[in-house]
Amino acid sequence: MDENLLKELLLKENAEFRRLHQEHQRHEVRLAVLKDKPFLSDEERLEEKELKKKKLALKDMMYGIMKDFRNPL
Repeated sequence: MDENLLKELLLKENAEFRRLHQEHQRHEVRLAVLKDKPFLSDEERLEEKELKKKKLALKDMMYGIMKDFRNPL
C-alpha cells in the first residue's frame, strides 16, 4: 500500500496514530513560528531543540504503527 494512502487510512481508523499525528503537527507549527523569528532567545533555542527531538520521536512512533499495520504478527 502506498505510504500516503496508509497514513490517510490510519488517520481515519487508528486513534493512537491520529493523536501522534496531531501532536507532530502542533510541534511543526510551533517550529515554523520560531523559524520566522529573526532572533531566538536562549529559552527559544532550547525549545526549538526539544521540539525537534519530540517531533522525530513522534514520527518514529507513527512509522512503527505503519510498519505493524503492513506486517501484522
